[in-house]
Amino acid sequence: MSAPRVDRAAILSLVPHQGAMCLWDEVVEWSADAIRLRARNHRDPTHPLRRGDRLHALHLCEYGAQAMAVHGGLLARERGGAAAPGMLVALRGVELHATRIDDLPGVLECEARALVQGETGQQYAFRISHAGILLAEGRAAVVLAS
Repeated sequence: MSAPRVDRAAILSLVPHQGAMCLWDEVVEWSADAIRLRARNHRDPTHPLRRGDRLHALHLCEYGAQAMAVHGGLLARERGGAAAPGMLVALRGVELHATRIDDLPGVLECEARALVQGETGQQYAFRISHAGILLAEGRAAVVLAS
């Protein structure tokens, strides 16, 4: 991976998730089949996925799915177009190695790799970590609107 960094403003132009629901702050690097991103919003008391005083690790699945959306948007932009909207239809092999994430002091980092990319859907494997410690991993499948 070596494509240039992508900031939050560019991410917002690539995905349907807007405002605080856009979970990623920057793309560190990306290629045709993988992406690495960072987020700092997990400590925000107004995080849209937060319930009560906690942001549960289960929500890292949404971070993983949005990593797919950002990658799809970057690939579509590179081809001169826009990504088709998608719907998350399956999570597989998800393992959570934490209970909550709102108490973690540093950035979240995600690595996502395309397993299947087609006109009608995508499947990616994702791994999300904090300070080098794996928090969540799994696979996500999305059906794309035609």
